[in-house]
Formats: sequence, structure tokens, C-alpha cells
Amino acid sequence: MTPPPMEKAVILARGLGTRMRRDDESAELDDRQAAVAQTGVKALIPIERPFLDYVLSALADGGYRRVCLVVAPDHDRMRRYYGEQVEVERLSIEFAVQVEAKGTADAVAAAESFADGGPVLVINSDNYYPVDALRGLREPAGSATALFERECLIAGSNIPEERISRFSVGLIGDDGFLQRIIEKPDEATLASMPRPVWVSMNCWRFGPSIFEACRKIGPSPRGEWELPDAVQYALDELGEPFRVVPVRGPVLDLTSRQDVASVAEKLAGVEVRL
Repeated sequence: MTPPPMEKAVILARGLGTRMRRDDESAELDDRQAAVAQTGVKALIPIERPFLDYVLSALADGGYRRVCLVVAPDHDRMRRYYGEQVEVERLSIEFAVQVEAKGTADAVAAAESFADGGPVLVINSDNYYPVDALRGLREPAGSATALFERECLIAGSNIPEERISRFSVGLIGDDGFLQRIIEKPDEATLASMPRPVWVSMNCWRFGPSIFEACRKIGPSPRGEWELPDAVQYALDELGEPFRVVPVRGPVLDLTSRQDVASVAEKLAGVEVRL
């Protein structure tokens, strides 16, 4: 019997927000935005309403019904907002705590009990993804990733081309499955890759094998347990295939104070229904 479409999503909301906390007099922030930016909690930057509301609404539009926010132990403001201060009808929201900011693989591992042996979507809290990408990951059996055509990201997102050039890219086999994630490719590597180039924006469908992979890898040269390393371990050591869902559409990114105005412009008029 065919399993029902996936309904669980994990949002990585534990980050330290170092770049968001950095002062930038050229950034166009109002007083409320500046106050939240100082905390580093990017997901709660107000763009009419908190940025994460838009992310959650897109998940609900895509058919997801249960969400786990991976947060820091002291993220009480986020807990209060989604637990007490905002009306949520289409989603149920739970929390998992990542005790230390040890990297994205460690953050995913914190949500293992929420996954409960089934598939989960994993996305960033500071990215707004197209609903089609989120919906496209609900159906495939097994693990999968949405990869985004580089030229479409450059044309439609708020992310400068030089930043996109530093993002991880996926190497796709002729069978439509992921072969490798290449982190921070240099110009020569990008030039040698087949066209179009497919960019990873950390939009994944994971099965139970990812949690084993997150436990088995060691720290990267940056001293963090990185999700791309866990994915590569799952590919190479566990034999986990990852189907690629190609997406030709933009992703919005809210990394620094410079991003706030451009994200607000692109989200103007977007309806939010939680």
C-alpha cells in the first residue's frame, strides 16, 4: 500500500544569527526590526509579521500539518509567540532543543523523536521556499532534495550573485538521483559542471537513515557537525539514494540586516494563514 504523503516538517531555528546581530548603518530597519535583529533570532524579524509566519504558511499551503522548531534553550520568545500569542489553525507546532550550536547535523539530530521513524522535511528558518518545492518533496518515497536552478535563483531571489556562487551545489546523475554535494565550489569547479547548475538551499526530505548519519560523522574543519557531511555519509556509507526534485524558482534569504528590505518588498501582499 502506498504510504500517505509526508506531513511533518522540521525547521532549523537554533542559529546564533551572528551576521544579523552585526551593526549596519546602511540597512533599512525600523525600530522593531532593529530590536529583533540585535537578538539574532532571524525567524522573528517583523516583516508586517514575523518572517517565520510566512515560512509556516507556505508549509501549510504545501500540505504539511505538523512542524517541529529546533530552537536554543533560551528561545522563550519564540515558544511564547507560537504557543500563546498567535492563532494557529492549519498547523500543530512542537519544539525540540539543540543544547549547543554545534552545527546543522546536530540540529537535525535533535528532532529524531519528532520524526518517530517516519519521513520529515527539513528546511532553514531564514529561507522562504516556493510552495511547489515544498509540495514536491511530500510525495517521493525515500529520501530526496529540492535543488534550485542557479540562474533562476539569481534572477528571482533577493540574494546577490556573488553569494549564490558560494552556496553548495548538487551533482545529479543521469538517473535523477543525487551523486554528491559540493560545498563552497570555486570558480573552476562551477565552470566545469554541466548546465544548468543546481544549488542546494537546504531543503530536504529525510528518512530515518539521516539520524544515523548525523551520529556517525565528525566535526568539519569549522568544528561543526554539518548536514552536507551527513548527507554524503548517508549516500556513500549507508547506500541511501536521494531523488532530486528540480525547482526553477526563487528562494528568499534573511541572513543579514541588508536582506530585510528586499525580503519585505518581495513578500508584500503575501497572505499568511497559519
